[in-house]
Amino acid sequence: MTATDRLGVPKTLKLYLDGAFVRSESGRTSVHVAADGSSFRVARGSRKDVRDAVRAARRASAPWAARDAYQRGQILYRVAEIMESRRVALVAEVASAGRRTASGPDADVDAAIDCWVHYAGWTDKLAHVAGGMNPVAGAFFNVSIPEPVGVVGIVAPAAPGLAGLVARLAPALCGGNVIVAIASQTAPATAVALAECLAVADVAPGVVNVLTGTQDELVPALAAHLDIDALDLTGASDDVIGPAETACAEGVTRVVGRHPIKGLEAVTALLEIKTVWHPKGR
Repeated sequence: MTATDRLGVPKTLKLYLDGAFVRSESGRTSVHVAADGSSFRVARGSRKDVRDAVRAARRASAPWAARDAYQRGQILYRVAEIMESRRVALVAEVASAGRRTASGPDADVDAAIDCWVHYAGWTDKLAHVAGGMNPVAGAFFNVSIPEPVGVVGIVAPAAPGLAGLVARLAPALCGGNVIVAIASQTAPATAVALAECLAVADVAPGVVNVLTGTQDELVPALAAHLDIDALDLTGASDDVIGPAETACAEGVTRVVGRHPIKGLEAVTALLEIKTVWHPKGR
């Protein structure tokens, strides 16, 4: 049998939940057509999948937040290493998504890798920059300490596909949060390719969960879930933002992403600052 005689092995893109690639509990899929005309099937996540993802994230939240900041930085840097080793394949994946940008797919992948490195360097510096000793009157020490909010829902932006998604994931993980991400409807393969890197990069199961499907179905279910602590609506379409914000208000869930944020601000937007008073000894 020659190479031309082989049957292809069509790929169905699956959800990434609790460290495993699984089909939607409903069994539904949808057909996605790439820029080159090829087609593949994508798992269509359901409200039950949202609940499963949030449950997995909540289990992973305390162990991930308790990790030494230096260790978290090393894990984020490991993601960059894995992506660098798969750069050619990632560039091809971004190109096939058909999201044309002025810089091109190579720059998109490079920006995504650089983003991981950037936030890996911030993990062990946050306590000094976002917290510190506060001057107060009286015989007390007053110390502010940054802590993660917990479970963060993220709606991935459509473009730039890979760099845009990483720009939302990396700062949340840098601060010690765990994630339930809804992949872009127009470029789901890019999100799944990133999940394949995360799966072999020492990121513990449940720390990042990736759902594919429609925003109309997944965003309302995520926004209304009472066990998420923040929702990043950067990539949400206009018709789902309003209802999502209303649902978040009812659950007292923090909302970010209506306006672009990056750098240290993207990290601190998903942190709580705990202030501790302690009497000075003699």
